[in-house]
Amino acid sequence: MKYKKWTLEQKLEILSTSDEIGIVESCRKHGVSTGTFYSWKKKFEHNGEAGLKVTYDTKSKELKASEEENRVLRKLLSDREIELEVQRELLKKKFGTSDPRKI
Repeated sequence: MKYKKWTLEQKLEILSTSDEIGIVESCRKHGVSTGTFYSWKKKFEHNGEAGLKVTYDTKSKELKASEEENRVLRKLLSDREIELEVQRELLKKKFGTSDPRKI
């Protein structure tokens, strides 16, 4: 099931309409479960609007891009290390040493 990501304004609107038309009817109208509604209400009563702010997308685009670049570079480095290890093993079998300077 794909979860919907609600904005701060949408959450506040749902909480305010629940006062007017009732909690159950407001949840049905907006497609929110009552458990989610009560969770939002509790956070709102405890921390105000700061409790309802979106916290799932805290990483910036630059950070995500640099993490992806870092992942690619690590993969390239590990592939290169494997190639070097294979070359050392071949040199060891062919010449009896893995150090190319002793050849």
